[in-house]
Amino acid sequence: MANADIKVAIVYQAHPAPAVNGIIKPPKPGGYADSGADIAYALKIQQINVITPVPNPYVDKDTDWVFPDTEHGIAHAIEKGATCIWLNTVLYADHPIATFLNRGIQVVGQHPVLSGMYDDKWATAELLKDNDLPVPHAEQLHYEDFIAGVRKMHFPMVAKPIRGRGSEGVALIRNKQEYQSVLTAMFQTDRYGTTIYLEKYLPGEEVTITVMPPGTYTLQGRTVKKETPWCLPAVKRFNHHNGIAPYNGTVAVIHNSTVLNDKEEADLRIQQLYTQCATAGKLVGMRAPIRIDSRADENGNYFLFDLNMKPNMTGPSRLHRHDQDSLTALAARKIGWSYPELLVNMLGQHWGL
Repeated sequence: MANADIKVAIVYQAHPAPAVNGIIKPPKPGGYADSGADIAYALKIQQINVITPVPNPYVDKDTDWVFPDTEHGIAHAIEKGATCIWLNTVLYADHPIATFLNRGIQVVGQHPVLSGMYDDKWATAELLKDNDLPVPHAEQLHYEDFIAGVRKMHFPMVAKPIRGRGSEGVALIRNKQEYQSVLTAMFQTDRYGTTIYLEKYLPGEEVTITVMPPGTYTLQGRTVKKETPWCLPAVKRFNHHNGIAPYNGTVAVIHNSTVLNDKEEADLRIQQLYTQCATAGKLVGMRAPIRIDSRADENGNYFLFDLNMKPNMTGPSRLHRHDQDSLTALAARKIGWSYPELLVNMLGQHWGL
């Protein structure tokens, strides 16, 4: 099905994802309705047939552009004519979209089973490590072990939710006092569940790389077929807060991120990182863009420390959102794609069972 024939509806996260073995993924306020509306509006101005909940959506009212990712919400979109569902939401094995995939609907997004599996930082790090990809040393800390105080500590370290969302809840820990205070707060909020991810802190430069799935793309006016996962240009992160890149809901990425220049990109370590990230994309069975965050150690060697099955996809398509570029949109601009052109190319990789 060509893009010209598609009728696409964008869905957002209406409810928190279910806990998995006591581990919770905290929902984003608004459930990505904001980026979903950015996507819908941008596709519409590219002459894509976008199905919306209301006939004449207001440009600045997010929920006029997107459907909830419930069974009822998806069915409503299909009843209104949608032939493709854009999954701008958190996925898991028994997500409602699974029912509609089995009925032949097309989607833009990851396979729900694989997305749920690799949303788990521990499982993903183990997969990458088992396939000889560089990941920082890490451990899982269960609540009962924290209370018992039975582990040996090596500082500095980074504490993260196992099923996190961006840098929310991520904290640098430099000593025993911070260890106690940070982890006590993380466990007491009950926002992340009963297990926390502890990772060796890497002091070097941080870059993030968007990996695109195999498929057919329009690049500089030509149709190009990519047989394997491939990378958009790396984006460098700076202006960290206490050693951690701030959550993009707090600081817009345009204020702390920039695409590598040609000389920086030509560095052999960055080129090797592209190969490693593409391999990681293949390992997780990607069917839509993923984003991998990497950071260098004290010797300048990069490690893959975070693989995001659902990268943030905000964009400056609406006037009141002019500063809402995402890391992926920044990277896409270097290869000649505007935000709407990035989305049209993503739409071209729609799939179904």
